[in-house]
Amino acid sequence: MAGNADLTAAERYFGAIRAALDGLDIFLNNQQSPLYKHDLVAQTVSEYLRRLEASFECWRNRIGFTDRFQISRAESGFPVFQNVLELENDKRDTRARLAAIPPAAALRHEMADFILRHRAFPRDLQKSMAERIYLEAVEQGEVFSPFILPVTIRVSVNPKTMRPLYVVHWGAFDGASNLPLIYMAIIEDSSDGLVETLVGRDGKLNPGVRIPLPVGGLLNPELARRFDDFAAKNSAYSLSPVTIATSLDTDFPELHPKQLRRVVLGPFYTTGITEHNQTVADVLERVRKPEDAWLLTWTMQEVFSKAERPGKRGLWSSEPAREEFYINTDDLEAARQGVSSYEQHALVPHEAYQALYASGEASRIFSGFKTHILSNGQVISDI
Repeated sequence: MAGNADLTAAERYFGAIRAALDGLDIFLNNQQSPLYKHDLVAQTVSEYLRRLEASFECWRNRIGFTDRFQISRAESGFPVFQNVLELENDKRDTRARLAAIPPAAALRHEMADFILRHRAFPRDLQKSMAERIYLEAVEQGEVFSPFILPVTIRVSVNPKTMRPLYVVHWGAFDGASNLPLIYMAIIEDSSDGLVETLVGRDGKLNPGVRIPLPVGGLLNPELARRFDDFAAKNSAYSLSPVTIATSLDTDFPELHPKQLRRVVLGPFYTTGITEHNQTVADVLERVRKPEDAWLLTWTMQEVFSKAERPGKRGLWSSEPAREEFYINTDDLEAARQGVSSYEQHALVPHEAYQALYASGEASRIFSGFKTHILSNGQVISDI
């Protein structure tokens, strides 16, 4: 994005995606939300939304001194993966680069002096100021990295199996699809040492063990590094949830994944910028306010274990316990996605929804989606 016209398009894009993420955050924090049955899901997704918002604020500042910013116009509507990698690389050397740029106060003084002496706009100084603002934002903010390490956010005990049970989440920005992905897993741990330490005789969590949640990584220290590596290598959008859950079950005999959720954010549509759905684009062009001419979709996927096949211990060989994951083969789309269930959601500003409805395309565009309308700082669902 470069040049005056493109800068205007960039500002429109950043304004639209900011409005969309703010709207999704409003929806997540609405206690009446029909989407989530458990508050942990909404809290977790909100954490990753804040990371995305921080990334977009950084990218918005970045175009003040460089024109290297690309959007996946024909597919996801999100920035291409290269932007995510560059942001991650910039995060590593912010201190050195900031040390080479004069402080903000000095730059402002130089800009004012330049204008008075030359009666012209100090573009080079403006770029230095923009780069400083960008680097300060990168240094301070937790951005949406290519891979975000797992975090354990809840620990309990399954009274039936007498095993510790963890709720773990992690994130990834998929480089092939240019989509942000959020993962949540419910995992039982049958490691002898952890069972002995965490499970009391009453079948409840041992009150004598203090666990300062959230804990970075899997709670089991002996498996934490391997689990990080597994998550990093098995978070691609091309892998179905059941494939990931099955691989986890196979690679870690002591871990028993009972549920895996994946939230796929996107695609995102905005008028005059994205091109991946011509019908949506044509209708959004009719929206009077450009800041209201957008549509954000997301998908919630879930796979769960319907049973655990007991392990076998023999004289010559043994076989660990294995999960039997349920795939809803009665639903062709669920079977295609490799999930027990899924939900597709769409968030749209009120004016854009009116335009879609007036065009007669709303029922076709939103077919199979739970639709949510953003109006005056509130989200109306079940439309």
